[in-house]
Amino acid sequence: MASLDRMVAYLDRELRVRDFEDSSHNGLQVANSGKVSRVCAGVDASMVFFQEAAGRGANLLVCHHGMSWGDSLRRITDLNYTRLKFLIEHDIALYACHLPLDAHPRLGNNAQLARALGLRGLKPFGAYHGREIGFAGALPKIMRYAEFKRRVEEATGSVVRSMDFGPQSVRTVAVVSGGAAEMVEEAGRKGLDVFVSGESKLEALHSAQEWGVHAIFAGHYATETFGVKAVARALASRFRVESDFVDLEIDW
Repeated sequence: MASLDRMVAYLDRELRVRDFEDSSHNGLQVANSGKVSRVCAGVDASMVFFQEAAGRGANLLVCHHGMSWGDSLRRITDLNYTRLKFLIEHDIALYACHLPLDAHPRLGNNAQLARALGLRGLKPFGAYHGREIGFAGALPKIMRYAEFKRRVEEATGSVVRSMDFGPQSVRTVAVVSGGAAEMVEEAGRKGLDVFVSGESKLEALHSAQEWGVHAIFAGHYATETFGVKAVARALASRFRVESDFVDLEIDW
């Protein structure tokens, strides 16, 4: 058993949750009785995730999209009541980390995905709320674009959507997970070959075409599994607890 307080202190410090302006209330959102033996990671704070994690014996959940956003918990009714009641009854704590987990240079969604794609020389990319939350880098050598697109599918386990307006051979790539389609314009302005994100938007089509850059969208969910997996592994290693990733296999 590990101390919940010690684990939370480590995560708050490592992820620098207080350094980010964010609508998510990052950090511990629901406490438990104070002890942790199994961590389950997931992307979203949903009942399906909670129920599966409880079945695996988890007493700490780590997710990217938590329960508490702005004044979302001003009233504990409807789904808020159902979810909170379940966590309390099962003595399960919930830790959420949104933008800090996107931006983290080692454990974050974007750093992890960029490395899974084979990018090197990573530099911050993707300005949002005064911070850069993604990364840009280069492949070790020039690659055919069709081959790189297959690499994205293999890394994320997704069937990608793409806007194919860049060169036939590529090397420089920017990665910003989730719903960051508008950042394709930054990739174009910086002269990059490919922009990789989660959800596509119509506005991105015009930017990609006019800047002459490829845009690949591998799914909001799929691109944001990387960070919570890395955090769960780090907690397991540091605090000698069991860890799991609850994959809901959402194609969105």
